[in-house]
Amino acid sequence: MKFGSHSYIFTERWSDERVDILEDVKALGLDCIDIAVGDDVPFTPALTRRKAEALGLDLAISPGGLWPLECDLSSADAAERTAGLAWHKKQVDLAAELGAVAYSGSLYGHTGVVRRHPPLPEENRWIADGLAQLAEHGQARGVRVVIEPMSHFRTHLVNRPEQALHLLDLAGHPNLGVLLDTYHMVVEVRDYAAALRQVGARLWGLHACENDRGAPGGGLVPWAAVSQALNEMKFDGYVIMEAYNSSIPGFAWQRGMFHDVCPDPRAFIRQGLKFLREGLNLHPTQR
Repeated sequence: MKFGSHSYIFTERWSDERVDILEDVKALGLDCIDIAVGDDVPFTPALTRRKAEALGLDLAISPGGLWPLECDLSSADAAERTAGLAWHKKQVDLAAELGAVAYSGSLYGHTGVVRRHPPLPEENRWIADGLAQLAEHGQARGVRVVIEPMSHFRTHLVNRPEQALHLLDLAGHPNLGVLLDTYHMVVEVRDYAAALRQVGARLWGLHACENDRGAPGGGLVPWAAVSQALNEMKFDGYVIMEAYNSSIPGFAWQRGMFHDVCPDPRAFIRQGLKFLREGLNLHPTQR
């Protein structure tokens, strides 16, 4: 498997001026970085790509910056679904320009939009149709499209692994995968190992952090069960640590993280990577 970091551990916004972060990522012993993108995150893809390729790092991207609310694959408004598909296709095109391996996130709806009703059959059909088209767009460009279940505090659509798998089955496209997140899973599943096994071969990656968004280890996440399942599955995907740099004034608070669990990104990565490799017996893919 490959270990990585989310860009938010280091910076609030990716830019050409912060491309040096890739050197830190490599020096810390990581294999990849997931870069948050959006309409308010301008940068030169070719510059980031050249730097990553020179360092031998994989790239992935996910929506984290400005994402217009009217761009939503689950909307009852057909125009908003069309706008959503166009917006996500633009991000897939950016991923291809970067040479990124995947575009992941709560692509099925809009992060932070919680409607107080169960997902309707129509919603799932709308979403699956959009995801199928997006997956086809990504496949033609060498970009995997990956959906991430999030807690019921962030979305009403996909909170648990079986909901993600249901959408993948409805969409019926081989270029779709699943990213599970140990933080979101705390309030949604009781058996981490069963959840991982349920996703099985469709598991593209895992966001690894504690129940408080801190570095892996020492919290409520049942890491022994995670390790057992991943090793039984012979998982060879991405394990990406995710948090928000709490040393940046206001940043973590704006993102809903009120604990000072990531004041030093390098210390966070060192602590988390040591735990994942040694405490869990999870080993990197040999390049």
